[in-house]
Amino acid sequence: MSGMASDHNTSSQGEYVPHYLQKEDPFASKLSREADIIAGFYLTVIGILSTLGNGYVIFMSSKRKKKLRPAEIMTVNLAVCDLGISVVGKPFSIISFFSHRWMFGWIGCRWYGWAGFFFGCGSLITMTAVSLDRYLKICHLSYGTWLKRHHAFICLAIIWAYATFWATVPFAGVGSYAPEPFGTSCTLDWWLAQASVAGQAFILSILFFCLLFPTAVIVFSYVKIILKVKSSTKEVAHYDTRIQNSHILEMKLTKVAMLICAGFLIAWIPYAVVSVWSAFGQPDSVPIQFSVVPTLLAKSAAMYNPIIYQVIDCKFACCRSGGLKTKNSLKKSRTYTISGQRDSTAMSETRLE
Repeated sequence: MSGMASDHNTSSQGEYVPHYLQKEDPFASKLSREADIIAGFYLTVIGILSTLGNGYVIFMSSKRKKKLRPAEIMTVNLAVCDLGISVVGKPFSIISFFSHRWMFGWIGCRWYGWAGFFFGCGSLITMTAVSLDRYLKICHLSYGTWLKRHHAFICLAIIWAYATFWATVPFAGVGSYAPEPFGTSCTLDWWLAQASVAGQAFILSILFFCLLFPTAVIVFSYVKIILKVKSSTKEVAHYDTRIQNSHILEMKLTKVAMLICAGFLIAWIPYAVVSVWSAFGQPDSVPIQFSVVPTLLAKSAAMYNPIIYQVIDCKFACCRSGGLKTKNSLKKSRTYTISGQRDSTAMSETRLE
């Protein structure tokens, strides 16, 4: 096949031959049949829960699409990315695990690898945008107040273009997608870094622009938010109960975004560590049985967000019913209030995005 040309060029450089170009069938499972069946059931459950949960988020949002605020639009985009991973990708791996081998050849392998990378990158960049939105809303009110719906749609266009670019770059001849060492799934060809300097440059670029840089922005944003919230807590304590309740609810809403990012990173960082070790460590030093665990954990990331939404919604319902008695106070509780001036006589208020 034409797609194999780049792989054979890689192996022709001599010193290192990746697992998918060795004598064994690269698409035959290297796991036991029992392990494949367990993994298949696991992915089936994950896929069903993710599809139902994210589908529900999208459906409920579509009923009020004209009233969605910028932060809610970002949330819907995150659900779309998670749903895409579940609908487009998981059926391929589920069928392959149950079949004890990858069933879709090199074309299916590259499609699966592209789809997983595309939606995964889209999810991470969306969370980066959400963290920046939260940072501006809480730490820089003068900027946060002008973020409107059309800014959110511009941001979505940038996110999709960014994910499309990096997911498609391997097809331009500077990288590739290849089967995992255990045979029943496909991913970015991390093993190119073992073959050439150009391969190392490609993998390092992917790591920086699609993992390290977005993660650094997320961490920076939430660290600044935490510091701002701590500094404002003493100020809020001097105000009335309504303002204190508003402050508490705002902190909870910020924790939603933090939990979403934490869940994604916890799911993906083990896989990233194993992938980096495969790229720059000793060749083939990661045991095949060990490499499948981070892969399965990463595939569960799309399931977490709807669960987080539901848990937080329940907590908000409890807070509203316990601490806010009237419809008027309930409406006011969704108002974000914070002041950067200790001596100011009034708090600045903006609608929570």
